[in-house]
Amino acid sequence: MAVGNRGAKQATLAQLRAFAAVAEHLHFRDAAAAIGMSQPALSGAVSALEEALGVQLLERTTRKVLLSPAGERIAARARTVLDAMGGLLEEAEAVRAPFTGIMRLGVIPTVAPYLLPTVLGLFHRRYPRMDLQVHEEQTSSLLEGLAGGRLDLLLLAVPLGVPGVTELPLFDEDFVLLAPREHPLAGRRDIPREELRDLRLLLLDEGHCLRDQALDICREAGRTDGAAVTTTAAGLSTLVQLVAGGLGVTLLPRTALRLETTRNEYLATGYFAEPAPSRRIALAMRTGTARQEEFRAIAAALREAVRPLPVWPAE
Repeated sequence: MAVGNRGAKQATLAQLRAFAAVAEHLHFRDAAAAIGMSQPALSGAVSALEEALGVQLLERTTRKVLLSPAGERIAARARTVLDAMGGLLEEAEAVRAPFTGIMRLGVIPTVAPYLLPTVLGLFHRRYPRMDLQVHEEQTSSLLEGLAGGRLDLLLLAVPLGVPGVTELPLFDEDFVLLAPREHPLAGRRDIPREELRDLRLLLLDEGHCLRDQALDICREAGRTDGAAVTTTAAGLSTLVQLVAGGLGVTLLPRTALRLETTRNEYLATGYFAEPAPSRRIALAMRTGTARQEEFRAIAAALREAVRPLPVWPAE
């Protein structure tokens, strides 16, 4: 496949692929090995690309290869073109043969440990021909990966309110109050939200959507921004251990409760009066993706698969 102006020599995808490999490795032998091409063919492809584009892309010396200023700019564009072409071929394959090929799933850290056993079990049973690849990242990174084509589908808390992203709701789950065993609210099943106004609250670090959700719940309960909040944990497991050590209380999603608190005698759980604070978990896909029917089917299957969990599947 070639691209270029009518009447001029055209750049080909093979040439772009060769140049992108050299730009990455800055070594002809290593680049040739990386893409399964002979070194003379690789050098010829890069030279042909320079001629087609009318610019010098590389500065060749006896010891090393450097990108020219034009080469640095075009290397980034070449990678974008190659990634887009790879995505196009994957989309075409998915249309020809649904539920096959690679499916890159991004998951937030406050969902991954608790829901992945259900997700992986579902894919093993229902979609054995799909090559599921899982990436655990925070929400902002996942959305960048989805927009750029690095990821195909996300599993995260919503609403997102992001243009170009379609949400497929899976379930809602309550938050519970996790407290030290001797805390006055430990074991209660009718905690009013107003109790959150003055508690010593432990939260995750900046960037975690669960932190933002917990703060929103506290504000709705009348907690002021000036109330003490101690943020010292990068993950839920650490947060739970801080609670067990008596440093404060935290809000925990119901799906995390069993895994994070089993056999810890220093912890106790409190449940909120109805309606309890909650969060919604969904799949998210690029709006208009060629695999949208495939992803909608996966969402429907997941809603059924989570019914044994302490959640309320979305309708």
